[in-house]
Amino acid sequence: MIKLFGIIFKNRVFIASGVFGFGLKYKRVSNQVGAIFTKGITLEPRKGNPPPRVFETASGLINWVGLENPGVEKFCEEILPKMNKLHTKIFVNVAGSEVVHYERIVERIGEQVDGFELNISCPNVKEGGVAFGQDPKIAASVVARARTKTKLPLIVKLTPNFCDPLKIARVCIAAGADGISLINTLHGMVYDTGRKRPLITGGLSGPAIKPFALYCVNRLQGLGVPIIGMGGIMTGQDAYEFLLAGASAVAIGSAILRDPYAPLKIIRELKKMSNKNGNS
Repeated sequence: MIKLFGIIFKNRVFIASGVFGFGLKYKRVSNQVGAIFTKGITLEPRKGNPPPRVFETASGLINWVGLENPGVEKFCEEILPKMNKLHTKIFVNVAGSEVVHYERIVERIGEQVDGFELNISCPNVKEGGVAFGQDPKIAASVVARARTKTKLPLIVKLTPNFCDPLKIARVCIAAGADGISLINTLHGMVYDTGRKRPLITGGLSGPAIKPFALYCVNRLQGLGVPIIGMGGIMTGQDAYEFLLAGASAVAIGSAILRDPYAPLKIIRELKKMSNKNGNS
């Protein structure tokens, strides 16, 4: 067990947002991980992007799923009551196209969960399409306004694209963030050579991004808040490397798309490695 944000977690292995839905299909897995980060929840329902949505690459995959979700009202009324019967901690991934959306979602959900993960990698429609996480002022505003609506832990999920995560993390912590999760996917593209145009443009994840993810996590160590490391974790050794780099816990993403039970294997392997090396 570990204690982060004043909360006791059964272990350091969490499930990242966007790969496991709401954790209701594979309850055996959900009940054994330390926490689940829900798929992104927006103010209104969203259908997501048209296919193709996923394309496998060498050592990873590119996804362009979009923020497909039922919206915060349906989530609170129909899905959250079921999630709260799971034996794990629940963090809601909050997404929006305007700054005000974040605080409204946090306020609507209230204290029905264990905490929130603010996804500031979304396009900011009001500000000309700039990603929240690339602009320190906007990032700080998202956190500060959400902070006024809850006393629960606020974790900010950072983008590594075209910005310095350390700079963004600092302003988010100053604005009231309790922790940081990183990295989100890297920009990627696949070409259709027959049609001579892009087949899919989206977020690259999987083992291909692990070295960069480790670098980013290590760059943020010493900030004084818990860091949730993610990016290409496929084994317990991968997870252990993130802990060595400065993460307090890890979140599993793409590995679950290949094997929904991957977190259970990673928990076992990480425990063995930690015991072998004298770590808790």
